[in-house]
Amino acid sequence: MARIVLSVLGVLLALFVVFGILIPAVVGILKLLFVIAVIGFVVVAGVTLVGRLSK
Repeated sequence: MARIVLSVLGVLLALFVVFGILIPAVVGILKLLFVIAVIGFVVVAGVTLVGRLSK
């Protein structure tokens, strides 16, 4: 009986770790990468426009 209870607790802990820690961390990293990509795009577009306008 104790083995079944501990197995259930282990599964619940694993689900908590996956849905409570890992998924939000991955979503946060993706948001950070998206913000960095947008900033990089704006910088490259700005430099390109300034380069074309200065000719």
